[in-house]
Amino acid sequence: MEKEKLLEELVKRLREAYGDDLVSVVLYGSAASDDYQKKYSDLNVLCTLRQVGVPELRRGAKAIDWWIKQKQPAPLLLSLEETENSHDAFPVEFLDIQQSHRILYGEDLVAGIQVDTRHHRRQVEHELRSDVLRLRERYLRLQRHDKEVIRLMVESLPAIATMARHALILAGVTAPARKRETFQAASSHFSIEAAPFLTVLGIREGGAKPPSNQVHDLFAAYLEQVSRLAVAVDQMGKRP
Repeated sequence: MEKEKLLEELVKRLREAYGDDLVSVVLYGSAASDDYQKKYSDLNVLCTLRQVGVPELRRGAKAIDWWIKQKQPAPLLLSLEETENSHDAFPVEFLDIQQSHRILYGEDLVAGIQVDTRHHRRQVEHELRSDVLRLRERYLRLQRHDKEVIRLMVESLPAIATMARHALILAGVTAPARKRETFQAASSHFSIEAAPFLTVLGIREGGAKPPSNQVHDLFAAYLEQVSRLAVAVDQMGKRP
């Protein structure tokens, strides 16, 4: 089923499940921007209900089960109160939704959200440093298998691209929507090297994989640049 038909059917099923308790359904992320790639991009959906408890989770089971069977991630279910007030806990997520979203049903609840820069910077640093730790931990287990090391980089790239984009936002730089331009802009602004990210992005987009004798050098360069970006974000928090 094509993207638009899938989304129309999801909204139909959610309205049947929740009726007047359904406040809004929002498509967000790459599928709501010009960075959508059919082969790789998910259809990310935020569903706001008047309240979310076990009864509401049970009411939506059939609709959500159908959506997951379409090989899509489960919708993010938030109560009206959570959508309006949890942006200080999840600034990155709410800014991303705010930047690239399309209303499929109901009200636009995210357009007017104001995110505190202090909360935003802390989360970006936390996510980048967590990425470094995860990359190290998984590499320890996978390093004997070149294909798995390549997969590790490819699978981690979208989240790191998101944090690079948010680092640019924090620095007051216009952040591109596309990953390639994001890494190039981050390279210019934070004095990191874009080449490892662009190489991994090329692999993700179907390009040639590096020969075996270059895989671990690529990983070393990739990990180093993620670490340097985390340090750059940390330094933002120490400026007067």
